[in-house]
Amino acid sequence: MNYGFIKVAAAVPHVQVADCSYNIGQIESLIRQASEKGVQLIAFPELSVTAYTCLDLFAQQTLLKNAEQALLKLVNDTADLNLLTIVGAPLVTDNRLINAAIAFQSGKIIGVVPKTYLPNYKEFQEQRWFTSATELWDKTISIGNNAYPMNSHLLFTSGQVKVGIEICEDLWVPVPPSSLLAMEGANILVNISASNELIGKHHYLRSLICQQSARCMAGYVYASAGFGESSTDLVFAGNGIIAENGNLLEESPRFTMQEQLIISEIDVENLQNDRRVNTSFMHGASTLLPEETIVVPFALSETSGDPVLTRPIDPHPFTPSGDALKERCEEIFQIQVAGLAKRMVHTHSKTAVVGISGGLDSTLALLVTVMTFDALGIPRNQILGITMPGFGTTDRTYTNACDLIRSLGVTLKEISIKDACLQHFKDINHDPSVHDVTYENSQARERTQILMDVANQENGMVIGTGDLSELALGWATYNGDHMSMYGVNGSIPKTLVKYLVEWVAHNRVDEASRATLLDIVDTPISPELIPADENGNIKQKTEDLVGPYELHDFFLYHFLRFGSSPVKIYFLAQQAFKDNYDKETIKKWLYTFFRRFFQQQFKRSCLPDGPKVGSVSLSPRGDWRMPSDAMATLWLKEIEALD
Repeated sequence: MNYGFIKVAAAVPHVQVADCSYNIGQIESLIRQASEKGVQLIAFPELSVTAYTCLDLFAQQTLLKNAEQALLKLVNDTADLNLLTIVGAPLVTDNRLINAAIAFQSGKIIGVVPKTYLPNYKEFQEQRWFTSATELWDKTISIGNNAYPMNSHLLFTSGQVKVGIEICEDLWVPVPPSSLLAMEGANILVNISASNELIGKHHYLRSLICQQSARCMAGYVYASAGFGESSTDLVFAGNGIIAENGNLLEESPRFTMQEQLIISEIDVENLQNDRRVNTSFMHGASTLLPEETIVVPFALSETSGDPVLTRPIDPHPFTPSGDALKERCEEIFQIQVAGLAKRMVHTHSKTAVVGISGGLDSTLALLVTVMTFDALGIPRNQILGITMPGFGTTDRTYTNACDLIRSLGVTLKEISIKDACLQHFKDINHDPSVHDVTYENSQARERTQILMDVANQENGMVIGTGDLSELALGWATYNGDHMSMYGVNGSIPKTLVKYLVEWVAHNRVDEASRATLLDIVDTPISPELIPADENGNIKQKTEDLVGPYELHDFFLYHFLRFGSSPVKIYFLAQQAFKDNYDKETIKKWLYTFFRRFFQQQFKRSCLPDGPKVGSVSLSPRGDWRMPSDAMATLWLKEIEALD
């Protein structure tokens, strides 16, 4: 099973100008290397059979005849290989010469794509020799003794894999052929190129490729000429770049004297999912596309067993690393603050009420509230930070809650819930020694009642603390911590909450607050609704009960972002967490995730407002609208059948 992945390669062979025999030998060698590595599609640079820099030699019969013969020999010599190969060569059609991309497989040419946009400015002079695809009338081209399909809109198709080809300059125009090819169905776009190096050009090229792959929701395989091209006036550094939907998967080093073979995997399933979800993708297709797309079938080479991935699978897809994490944290806080600020101004609230437990979520909510009041120019002491000790509150979390409230300049209010809960247990005839769901949820609802009533007293707003991961699992008390007047953390997954709090600790607060925040980060995640152990430590640890949040966040991301099936998520999780969890553990918590996700939708169907932050959200008014009574049967059966 390939889980939607197709292994692709961008190859940069060593060439000698006008030496077709030498060049196809180098190309064949790279094709064989790629085949041994399981590559299913490989692309070579523009005019790689002859080299790009032949200039007026393209008008010589000897070169053109030998180029055709070399191409046919290359196709024949690789007949034992079934990967789809795309090379560049000059070809004659009637009395015209075209700059062509030739696709072949298993010893047979299956189609020819002529270059559409021929650059003829500054250092480029292709119109001196070549004819654009727009000026060709024939739909076939003769190579040797046979005729083959020829068109700039060929769609090479094998099952759900659809390949479209453009050549170099085609990418640089306002409406590249690849844009139309994508609307015609191409989900893998190939560009064979011979782009010379200039200061700053490479950065722009990478950006262009990533943007085009994102705009087309496609994989993009780019192969450009390298060492061996003539350096009379230009230098070619060799570029192999593979991108997918805006993300750079792999690229080759530049300015190397060696041949290059750049390999990665493109996830066609994810691309198709994004296209289905984005209903604007095909808008206007009927007026933009040519009358008829020419479909050329090919047989995608099969792989045995699970694919061996060279691309990394991020175990923490919500949390980037390095400098990107700093930028992401700043942007997230700006979104949260902007959302809360608008709601505060609109409701004319005089204060904000935040229940502070000493845990991560309430800490993040308090930090967002503090930043919002700073942005609005409202004194922080108008924020009410309420700590509500209960039967499971430990000294550590209680102390951290109080210390943080004080160090941030927020007004501290302490209201114990113990007596109120005991009275409630008496009222409903519940034995307080029975630590069941009633025991736990009564405390959560009592805390919420306190927050709501104090907000009424103070003409304020209750700020919700629950995060995205808890909403996915339903790990919240209905009409307890599940409810607020504005939920600032509703789009923040648990794994990211930790990084956000840590980032504030190191970048936005004084030493006293920093120490408290870092201790909160290190505190086990717990609702603290069960009494502590004999040593006063947290006894009720969330991840012992529902599973590791890093696994659940991984499951959630792939399920919602790409609509991935449990079997694919299971495969990806094994790649991402191979050093941390065995298969049985992953399967166990995957089952838990899907069981709880479906069971707990009723809680998500009535969530309070809150700002969307990332590409994954569970708002019933936005990204996720699911019936509360949907069955998990299909998903759970698929998990049960896993090896």
